[in-house]
Amino acid sequence: MTNKAKYIFVTGGVTSSLGKGIIAASLAKLLQAQGYRVTIQKLDPYINVDPGTLNPYEHGECYVTEDGAETDLDLGHYERFLNVPTSQANNVTTGRIYQSVIEKERRGEFLGKTVQVVPHITDEIKHRIQILGKSGDYDIIITEIGGTVGDIESLPYIEAVRQLRWDLGENNGIVIHLTLVPYLSAAGELKTKPTQHSVKTLMESGVMADILVCRTEHHLPNELRKKLALFCNVREEAVIQSIDASTIYDVPNLMLKEGLDKVVLKKLGLQSSVPDITKWNQFLFKHKNPKTEVTIGLIGKYVELQDSYKSILESFIHAGAENEVKVNIESIHSEYLNDDNIKLKLCHLDGVLVAPGFGERGIEGKITAVKFVREHNVPFLGVCLGMQMAVIEFARHVVGISNANSTEMDPNTPNPIIDLMEDQKTITRKGGTMRLGAWDCELKSNSLASKIYKTDIIRERHRHRYEFNSAYKAQMEAAGMMATGFNPDTKLVEIVEIPSHPWFVGVQYHPEYKSTVASPHPLFVAFVKASLTHKKSKKDAKVSQH
Repeated sequence: MTNKAKYIFVTGGVTSSLGKGIIAASLAKLLQAQGYRVTIQKLDPYINVDPGTLNPYEHGECYVTEDGAETDLDLGHYERFLNVPTSQANNVTTGRIYQSVIEKERRGEFLGKTVQVVPHITDEIKHRIQILGKSGDYDIIITEIGGTVGDIESLPYIEAVRQLRWDLGENNGIVIHLTLVPYLSAAGELKTKPTQHSVKTLMESGVMADILVCRTEHHLPNELRKKLALFCNVREEAVIQSIDASTIYDVPNLMLKEGLDKVVLKKLGLQSSVPDITKWNQFLFKHKNPKTEVTIGLIGKYVELQDSYKSILESFIHAGAENEVKVNIESIHSEYLNDDNIKLKLCHLDGVLVAPGFGERGIEGKITAVKFVREHNVPFLGVCLGMQMAVIEFARHVVGISNANSTEMDPNTPNPIIDLMEDQKTITRKGGTMRLGAWDCELKSNSLASKIYKTDIIRERHRHRYEFNSAYKAQMEAAGMMATGFNPDTKLVEIVEIPSHPWFVGVQYHPEYKSTVASPHPLFVAFVKASLTHKKSKKDAKVSQH
């Protein structure tokens, strides 16, 4: 395998959460729009093997790829911007690097040598960085290095970048350093010193930034750009302003205006042309110029941190633009929902999504919410745990199985409507052992799902251990809840609907992982449309009453 791909490394300085992932995705979009085959990978410096066992409050959502990798939420941005699936190779953690090196040592592959950070850990990092480049599928690999330059845990990655740039040779690897230029309101000026120190820290590790991307709340005047270029050893054209934007989807246009793609391609010795982002801008226009709006309730257990449901929120943006509707999301904590306040909390909503999650907390609130929307004909979408709660609610209040439950919440329930999957019953290790990745699903003809998808077979991504217990299927269907999507091999129920309800769909999978700017997910598009119809019918009902 030859390594003909070019590499772009994105590092961050001064502070975390500057948006390296969005800058990387925006640059990739501009390069892709010029005909280059681009992918992005994320190197995470934490010791967890993957984010699968991390609390959403700690790390935001865990994003799942087609091949079943539990990854960082930044991979969601990469897919939403590029419309190209990522894989196991696109996200590497320190935990995975060390695990691999230790396993090699245990097998005796190092021939008795002392195993050290340099060269063994750095060699493993370099190997992982180049896997995608050696596949022959890509012209340019963008590698985002998590954390902040100067962090102890990032040092092996920075050292690996230093070595790799040397190995790759001139024009084959460049470094973009994303940094903060803070504005001191008391002094009324932007300060460059934090950026200078950050670049200096990077240089102390032997890595020189080729391009500076400066996050700022105010426009960078020319004299300040000159100062940064002079003190940070970069050309003036390579000092790029990244001003705060109203939406992340503005960033590719902002980077195009700043000429980031041109500078990058010039440094890589590649031809640049005018990127064709017509379709992107059509989406952006619709997103910014909606003709009407709807309010959808997002009922979840982790609503305090918006990143916990990142892909769902972005899916609503894509579906909203497709319908030319502004989707206002009202986050509602399921733990505080009960029979006394449910009407007050939900009666004004045009649609309700009950979100995924794990564990017992807030479950009864989700069930109460499902009961309300089912009885009041409010459009409903249940995702993963949300679908399971819809099944339990229906079993309790329509079928009459009052103690129906999930064995996740009550291991001894006499009526396990939701039960642990057979192949999960012998598993004791938690990490990476759920039903993960893309699986086929057959749709029942003439079902709402088949009308939405306009096909008989779909392939969607999963992340769960528990499933609809098919022993109760006949009872549920006799009472009016239909199973309309099945795994062709295991007959696992993937989709439930209530045909007598205007729009009631529960799915065991995660449709939000596959929604992109170029391909909004059909389920979200249909759900937003149904919510708009519901809003109009409420309005018409009010008018007829008067």
